[in-house]
Amino acid sequence: MKIVFNGADLDTDIPDLAALVTDMGLDPSSLVIEHNFNVVKHDCWAHIPIQDGDVVELLNFVGGG
Repeated sequence: MKIVFNGADLDTDIPDLAALVTDMGLDPSSLVIEHNFNVVKHDCWAHIPIQDGDVVELLNFVGGG
């Protein structure tokens, strides 16, 4: 299936948002996920399936000044 991931097309067979974070090797503790223009709570990531045409944005907070 094809999704839009952080503004770029991505071919993937990843089943859900939690698996996407794991597959990318990212630290989930500092991430926010926007799925189809809706912010998804961290505890819901494993329950949101990724489907063809979805738009997913991962936002990472970085400390500093």
